[in-house]
Amino acid sequence: MPPPVKLAIIGGGPSAFYVASRLLSLLPLKDPMSPPLRVHMYDRLWAPHGLVRYGVAPDHPEVKNCTNKFDATATDPRFRFFGNVNVGSTPLHSIPHALHLPLTSILNNYSHLLFATGCTIPTLHSAIPPSIYCIPALSLVHWYTQHPSHPPPPALDKISHLTIIGQGNVSLDIARILLTSPSVLRQYDVPEHVLEALSRSTVKHVSIVGRRGPLEAAFTTKELREMINLPEASMVPIEPTLLTPPPGVTLTRQQRRTLELLQKGSKNPPGSTPKSWSLHFYRSPTGLTPPSTASALDTANLILAHTRLDPATSRAVPTGETSTLPTSLVVTSLGFHADPEMTFFDPALRHLRSSGGRITSSEGSALKNIYASGWAANGAKGVLASTMIDAYAVASTILSDAVPSSEAVTTTAPPPLVTGMAPDEILNPRPDLDALPSEIFHGIKDGFVTQYDDWKRIDAEEVRGGEALGKERERMGWDEAMSFIALSHARS
Repeated sequence: MPPPVKLAIIGGGPSAFYVASRLLSLLPLKDPMSPPLRVHMYDRLWAPHGLVRYGVAPDHPEVKNCTNKFDATATDPRFRFFGNVNVGSTPLHSIPHALHLPLTSILNNYSHLLFATGCTIPTLHSAIPPSIYCIPALSLVHWYTQHPSHPPPPALDKISHLTIIGQGNVSLDIARILLTSPSVLRQYDVPEHVLEALSRSTVKHVSIVGRRGPLEAAFTTKELREMINLPEASMVPIEPTLLTPPPGVTLTRQQRRTLELLQKGSKNPPGSTPKSWSLHFYRSPTGLTPPSTASALDTANLILAHTRLDPATSRAVPTGETSTLPTSLVVTSLGFHADPEMTFFDPALRHLRSSGGRITSSEGSALKNIYASGWAANGAKGVLASTMIDAYAVASTILSDAVPSSEAVTTTAPPPLVTGMAPDEILNPRPDLDALPSEIFHGIKDGFVTQYDDWKRIDAEEVRGGEALGKERERMGWDEAMSFIALSHARS
């Protein structure tokens, strides 16, 4: 029989759960040929599921159905979840209550290690750094999903015009939330304090700016259609010449549908609604001038360079013209990258250094039994379906290393591009299968580490609280969750 496999997964989002689910199913509990297996998942957030809980727009509840599969994974007795645990070299300042667990404690206690830590840092715009007039989109998303980093609430009652830089789905999510009546949002998973702030919002217009044209916009037709059909907002018509494809260009189905939707315009005629929105193509920020006075009525001035597409590279290049867009607040939505403080972070790639699911050394050698999946390995791209496919491939890679003779698994992982396997044994080849790092043992005892049973109790209580308010759920913050867990443990 192969040696036991004790896998630590750092990260508790979809990629982490898909890898865990796949491994546990490929090595059935009652199969005498399966090696003894334990899968322990660590997440810096106290609640599991990562972006599904703290990134998906609240009015898209169908996207969260994958959590049913994650719940089923957690019922396997070989699986354990430890939340509110930050694994790394330094404590996590953005979530001060998270328990700090040095990476060495993982290396000493596990035979295999997977990084599924995602891309948690927003990409900023060099010309418009964060200020009171410019914030990253992630700050807004974390606010309306009640993320444990607890970002400050936006002063929506002092804003009339908001500009979003970037034309991806996150940009449209934010615009849609701000332009939808709180009475409509109330049925969804939106915290009461967020609904209260939205009810006081004075936002009347949202501008969504992109440096390229409508054919290159990153949003999906589904998200665009939702904007087109907003009940209380209308779209400013787009110059028809911008919606005429260049001669000789063959459009994809999505590009064709995008142009059709933009040509048709919004369901509500322009100017007929209290709120409005606009798409600005071929514009790139070059600076942001704050208001000349401190009056709440004054706006900042966003300076935009006009651009065109270089036909050779399809990159946006400046034409030499500029214009100014008065706005109350700028939100940059330009993607995400991995935390530079992460072990194995590659500055050139902006995610972890890996190949074929295996973490590699700076010399290109695969590090034995250390892996990466999802955005941590590939960068911030793809949807849940592609995340699952990648995770299953990484699970197959882990299995092929742990059980080399296994022929029952077909891996879809790309062929390794590494130059060889590093000879050093970084992890513990024969760990105690059920032992925990001492920090985790004491963290559980002291009530600072959440487990999946704790989460299921909280989940049920959040749903109960939501039902009483006529909504999907009412979320808990960390302090409320910790008190609830302590009370639940005392009663049991």
